[in-house]
Amino acid sequence: MLRSRIEPLYERYLRWQVKHIPRHIAVIQDGNRRYAREQGLDSSFGHRLGADTTEHVLDWACELGVRHITLYAFSTENFRRDKRELAELFALFREKFLAILTDKRVHKNHIRVQMIGDRSLLPDDLLEIIDAAEKATQHYSEYFINVALAYGGRNEIVHAARSILDEVKRGILDPATINPDTVESHLNRGESIPPVDLIIRTGNDCRTSNFLPWLANGHESAVYFCAPYWPAFRKIDLLRAVRVYDQRMRLKESSGQRG
Repeated sequence: MLRSRIEPLYERYLRWQVKHIPRHIAVIQDGNRRYAREQGLDSSFGHRLGADTTEHVLDWACELGVRHITLYAFSTENFRRDKRELAELFALFREKFLAILTDKRVHKNHIRVQMIGDRSLLPDDLLEIIDAAEKATQHYSEYFINVALAYGGRNEIVHAARSILDEVKRGILDPATINPDTVESHLNRGESIPPVDLIIRTGNDCRTSNFLPWLANGHESAVYFCAPYWPAFRKIDLLRAVRVYDQRMRLKESSGQRG
């Protein structure tokens, strides 16, 4: 009871502290299975609770004015999990992408949804629904949600390198002109995604796990590691993460003033 009264006040205090809002936040949603295990639940319940948290976080980010969110939903390493869990996860992904087609929030707020990752690794029926969700939102440009499925950072760069080599082979691209902008333009099937300003990882694990190495690590994004498992992530945790980004930006500003 006391917590329910204090938390809104603390949320307002945190929001008051923040001057700079990141343009692009990337989230490593870690801890669904551990949360379920500690609650005596099956892992599938943990994933569903995590999906509920994702929807809340997207709403909170929209309120703050964060225009780009990238969610690390399923890595290339996650294919090592047992077949039952994979089937449950793919069923959940199908359900959530299908819901995008009729989600009033998506269409009211003009949110574009797209997948990043290796499409060749995903089931055809899931890809069909992902394609439908992408087409239904492709004309929106107010907010952007990138869902990383079958994603691996090194794999992403390998695919970009192959695409660049193919253009060189066909005479479209002069090797002498290749620079970082060239590589960036070939990431994620050429979709324009801005550099990451802030990475958030839940679950008390302090690593970035091969996530967006070019757009995040290459651009020196701020990183916020926190203890709560993803299903227990709160608006307060998001605001604390944004405060870390804000502090970094204030430090850069003060350093610039001294220079």
